[in-house]
Amino acid sequence: MQRRDFLRFAVLTPFAAAMPAIHAATGPVAAGEPLPDGRSHRFELSRQHFLLDGKPFQIRSGEMHPARIPEEYWLHRIGMAKAMGLNTIAIYLMWNFMESEPGVFELSTGRRDFVRFIKMCQQQGMWVYLRPGPYVCAEWDMGGLPPYLLRDPTIRVRTKDDARYMQAVQRYIDAVAPRLAPLMASQGGPILMVQIENEYASFGKDLDYLLRLRSMWQQRGIDGPFSISDGLAQIQKTRTYVPGAALGLDGDTDFASGQLIAGEAPVWAGEAYPGWLTHWGDPDFQRGDLKGTLRQLLADGRSFNLYVVHGGTNFGFTAGANAHNDYSGFEPVITSYDYGAPINERGAATRDFHTFRKMIAAHVAHPLPELPPPPASAHFDQVYAKPYACIWDNLPPGRHVEKPNPNEMLFGQDHGMVMYRKTLSTGGLLHIEGLRDYGTVFSQGKYLDYLSRVNKPGLNVIQNIEVPPPANGAGATLDILVDSFGHVGYGQAMYDFKGIVGAVTLDGDELSGWQAHSLPLDDAYVAGLPPMTDASTIRPGMFFKAEVMLEHTGDCYLDMSAWDKGYVWVNGHLLGRYWRIGPQQRLFCPAPWLWPGRNEIVVFDMHRVSATPIGCSDRLGN
Repeated sequence: MQRRDFLRFAVLTPFAAAMPAIHAATGPVAAGEPLPDGRSHRFELSRQHFLLDGKPFQIRSGEMHPARIPEEYWLHRIGMAKAMGLNTIAIYLMWNFMESEPGVFELSTGRRDFVRFIKMCQQQGMWVYLRPGPYVCAEWDMGGLPPYLLRDPTIRVRTKDDARYMQAVQRYIDAVAPRLAPLMASQGGPILMVQIENEYASFGKDLDYLLRLRSMWQQRGIDGPFSISDGLAQIQKTRTYVPGAALGLDGDTDFASGQLIAGEAPVWAGEAYPGWLTHWGDPDFQRGDLKGTLRQLLADGRSFNLYVVHGGTNFGFTAGANAHNDYSGFEPVITSYDYGAPINERGAATRDFHTFRKMIAAHVAHPLPELPPPPASAHFDQVYAKPYACIWDNLPPGRHVEKPNPNEMLFGQDHGMVMYRKTLSTGGLLHIEGLRDYGTVFSQGKYLDYLSRVNKPGLNVIQNIEVPPPANGAGATLDILVDSFGHVGYGQAMYDFKGIVGAVTLDGDELSGWQAHSLPLDDAYVAGLPPMTDASTIRPGMFFKAEVMLEHTGDCYLDMSAWDKGYVWVNGHLLGRYWRIGPQQRLFCPAPWLWPGRNEIVVFDMHRVSATPIGCSDRLGN
């Protein structure tokens, strides 16, 4: 099964009839719930209860991820969750967002400053449920694990039995634990509970690995309490429950069965789904229906975490992917992480928000705060982006390789593109084994066709490309430009190397002796592109530019429905990927990334060669 397939069906099933005799406090929540006020608070797991300062406490949590939200909007999104009636914010920490290279951490700027986000939660009177990984899934690139791990093809992840992996985990925990310890509730902070790893039972069955992780946190001043979050069927099969931890059920409401596993520890809805994830090529944006489940959770006083209350955006290269355990069925996640959440991508309240707010208000004994005003929106008239630079004129120096190995091993490159080049003395049927994930093929600069690892409606997925023989008996240059989506972040297909990972053959004979060119599409490369001086060099693989003049800034969506496949930057910020197969055709551009006056849009498209329009909208879909 792929990511949360087993959970999606569970969340839509009727609420389990059998309930344990003892669980979280029932009935209306008392007025004056304890707040994270800077004093030391005692959060405990006892007799199947969550206890805060010795009294039963219902966690009403909504998840959002600082890495997916512009930091200028953090306070607004936290305030929206509070206005819905929640008392807790759940957050993932994305390890690979904070450690780009081994030992190179950035923890205190922009969307990486998780300490600032957690303190904002406290300022808003919200508790925090911390989910720091090291693995998180979250439809994030490689589930939060750093892709630099793949530079060693023999490494094994999510196991205590690979010293290289565990050393990297230790380095990560050493970096973040000192910043988290003062934020625990026992130290006057807002963090109630810390999750150990995530959905491990869907990957492995080594309980000692989870116990090792718990010990690593404890040795660094994080004393808990701890939780795990998993699918019920998976944890029943693998027996990977951590003794004494709160048991969060993901997409399942059979709390009675969960209590048989957890004993005296509380069992709660660790992930309850008001929406769902969407992949490129899905027929429409995914939605969910949590009303019935939430109504029962509230009626029974059961603690819960909404995954997600606000999803945000997979900016840059951060969107992950799913695949079967044999690497087939590859499905990359779209740039938007709207998720059908009660608070939509740009922070506005949806119909579900108002429904959930009304339901929660009926079960708490204090009035809910008013909603913060929605962020302003902006609009511009359609503009045309014109060809600006050609990737073929801006290739970095190549590297000779016998076989076109993966990006991670060739260049230590985590994302972006690689171009493989070889001179052919003959034509024939070209076959590429293990192309990850999308490639365009050229002979003597002429575009031939594309190959895609994704098999979805609207794609002409082919297995072979006919390469014409060289003219006049001379050699012909074969170019294969390979673009990658995010690394698989769920299940056994975690070793998702990018580029070309298998043999390239011509009429069945393997080709060797290549030049490989690294194209990570990083900020320095894109900013340094010189404008082309010769229009005759135009061919698929073009950068385009457009200017937009704004009187005032505001949130907007760039409409890329006239384009094919590529990336969009606005004033140097990489919004993410677009692709004609949809369902997403519009990319969210937050107001803080726009300026009054002149704004620059840069587009890289793998197929377009002429000026193409960019529209503007105030919403993700139609």
